[in-house]
Amino acid sequence: MNQSGFNRNMRLRETIEVIIVLLVAAVILLIAERYPTVPRSWLIWAIVASAFAKTVYYFAESLGHLIQAAACDLPYHRFLAVMGYNMMEVTLSFAVDFYCLQILDPEGFTGISEGMTGAALFFDCFYFSVLNFSFFGYGNIMPMHVSSKIVMLLEVITAFTTVIFLISDFVSMKDSMRKSREREG
Repeated sequence: MNQSGFNRNMRLRETIEVIIVLLVAAVILLIAERYPTVPRSWLIWAIVASAFAKTVYYFAESLGHLIQAAACDLPYHRFLAVMGYNMMEVTLSFAVDFYCLQILDPEGFTGISEGMTGAALFFDCFYFSVLNFSFFGYGNIMPMHVSSKIVMLLEVITAFTTVIFLISDFVSMKDSMRKSREREG
């Protein structure tokens, strides 16, 4: 696959992923609103399961990006742009999870003002997600329940595998593939 094919496939896949994340969140929140007899704990654990599935998927996707980028000899700056977009998608995706958790369980986090809704709540959730992904974690927002802690840990695991393993391995993998092609040719 050439570089333009790589970029086209990546953009389409990333767009579909964002739509799926938003649809899953919307369905869970719609169920909570329309069917109040459904236990909130089931919906909360559905978010945890979704976050777990995303963690596995994002790891596999990042690894796939790494292999494809090295195979098509993608320049390092373009690979960093791909991974930057991937990181943005991950932080937004987990922000959506934190937002849903806070809507379903207003006592799930400390540091989020009581009664906060809409864009202000989403901003706090995004802020929390970015701090988790970047390993800063100031501690002004903290998960209080096991479900919130699990989702936070899943984001940290995703961040760790993306940043530490995949980006740092790109250069060495690209060099090995180039040497392999030179031996074959």
